[in-house]
Amino acid sequence: MRLVRIGLASVNTTVGAFAANTDRAIRIARDMATDNVTVGVFQEQLIGGYPVEDLIQWQGFVDGQWSHLERFAAATSDHPTLFIVGVAVDFNGLRYNCAAAVAGGSILAVVPKEKLPTYNIFYEGRTFARGIIAGGVDMVHGVPFGDLILECDFGRVAMEVCEDLWSPDGPMGRRAYSGAELVCNVSSSPYRVGVVQTRKELIATRAADHQVTIAYSCQVGANDALIFDGGGYINQNGKPMLDAPRWREGWAAVNVDLDRTARLRTENSTWRADQEDWAQHNDPVPVLPVSSDLLDTAAGRRGLAYPVPASRSFFLPSEEPRQSASSAFCEDILDALAMGVGDYFEKNPFFDVLGIALSGGRDSLLTLLVAHRYASRVRPENPGSLIRAFTMPSQHTSDETFDAAKTICENLGVPLVVVPIAEAYERELAAAETMLGGQDTNPITKQNIQARIRGQRMWNWSNTSKGLFLQTGNMSEKAVGYTTIGGDLEGALGVLANVPKTVVMYLLDYLLDRTGYAGIAKVLAKPAGPELAPNQVGESELMPFPVLDACFHLFAAEKLLPSEVELVVAEMFPELPEQDVRAYVEKFTRMFLSNIYKWVQAPISLHIGNLDLDRERALQLPVVQDKSWTLGGTDAHD
Repeated sequence: MRLVRIGLASVNTTVGAFAANTDRAIRIARDMATDNVTVGVFQEQLIGGYPVEDLIQWQGFVDGQWSHLERFAAATSDHPTLFIVGVAVDFNGLRYNCAAAVAGGSILAVVPKEKLPTYNIFYEGRTFARGIIAGGVDMVHGVPFGDLILECDFGRVAMEVCEDLWSPDGPMGRRAYSGAELVCNVSSSPYRVGVVQTRKELIATRAADHQVTIAYSCQVGANDALIFDGGGYINQNGKPMLDAPRWREGWAAVNVDLDRTARLRTENSTWRADQEDWAQHNDPVPVLPVSSDLLDTAAGRRGLAYPVPASRSFFLPSEEPRQSASSAFCEDILDALAMGVGDYFEKNPFFDVLGIALSGGRDSLLTLLVAHRYASRVRPENPGSLIRAFTMPSQHTSDETFDAAKTICENLGVPLVVVPIAEAYERELAAAETMLGGQDTNPITKQNIQARIRGQRMWNWSNTSKGLFLQTGNMSEKAVGYTTIGGDLEGALGVLANVPKTVVMYLLDYLLDRTGYAGIAKVLAKPAGPELAPNQVGESELMPFPVLDACFHLFAAEKLLPSEVELVVAEMFPELPEQDVRAYVEKFTRMFLSNIYKWVQAPISLHIGNLDLDRERALQLPVVQDKSWTLGGTDAHD
């Protein structure tokens, strides 16, 4: 047996906080070493934080990271552990996103990232250079830099960075064929709904295809709109060995027998044939021996035990309780949103309290519950003390929604301030009519005046109280412009702005079942509507929310033309008359393309899915466009 103990660390970093990020990593590294960890794997851009975006263009931002990497090495010099950490470096005037190996007080090697994602929310190709170094290996800061493998006393180790794993043509193949047994992937992969299973399957596939042990570690925490769930996986030749806890800073470790990886290679004739073919046409990746003076793990590895199942059976499944798919879905999204709110609040030194305009409707209710979920973790004794809720009733506010807002605040122990807007509304209405030369305002303007008064008052409160004003609108209504610029579209952080309306309602049903709060039940008892005019119901003014979300996904995510959307929506909702389906699709398309100008003005919004309304990071659509392209091949003038 050739036993090693592999640890995975997730650190909640802040972009630019070199010293603090390194200090957090040093504390975890020392704990790992105490636990006899042989190889400790941290995350992508550990020193500088992620995503760095255009900060990487500042020379000082790049150069300043190396001294902290050296400080990490010095602080862990007495530990017989190989640490793999993420860092940015400058080489010949270009910036590289790298994994660095550290042991015995020295930086042993630096390997740059080769695959640079420039799609969806990623923009690495904008500033980073691809890690293909002419000649294979060069030197940076006097350290070997490039495509290489480390030969340690326990086996051969390769390093790579995040996207290198996601590409089937990544560097793992040639490094495995060159003898690498353990591949350490440092990652900062943002959370998206469904990504966990995708990661597990991908890592298992890569480990089996290349007959290696993969140690994958991911960043935890939120920076701006991106949320990272942390955790990580160790998979040996397709066999899961460790699933590290997510949604918390920390580390986990497991013992692995690298002899098993070597043996499985000898047994797998297909892999051997592929390796032989590759070796005939390619030079091997350079191998860098690591001196025993810098890394001698023998003593620590002698006490390691073979990784036996907790069930004490190699044939029977574990008896661990499994979470239902519905519960896992809801808890993941709620954890992500709470972390997004909490880290934005804590990492910005401007805020003292969270503020929410509470209407008594579904969106503001869920925003409040997300904020309370975060507050319950940092102030468990009195979470409500971290939140301020305001309800601003108008002449259209129903007794039911007003009572629902009061009830949920009582349920949660959140202070609620009632500030009516009826008088202010009449004054603003009169002012608008004066500006119009006595002309009556239209009904939409009358609705928007109410929303804008509420938005302005929240900003006024925020300015003096140092409050983080949470914007509460959902993605579906935002997509079709069912929102007010300067009103409910206002806020410093959009909590639900990338959460579809059907998901909002699903989460509230889940939370009602889980908590039994009377305030949630009262909100759900009334049809959803903005209450800016008499008897307003959202689905009556738009369309059924399941249909709206189906149109949104098919048109904006799947990029189908309206005629194609019609066919799928008709299949999904056979109970709807054909003319209704056509009308809904036409209405959605018209409203979506006509209201891009609205949602591009929205605040920074938390990302939890692959379809996001964020012109900077995700769905980049021109505000000015002719809509006739949606007719496909037909003549727009026919």
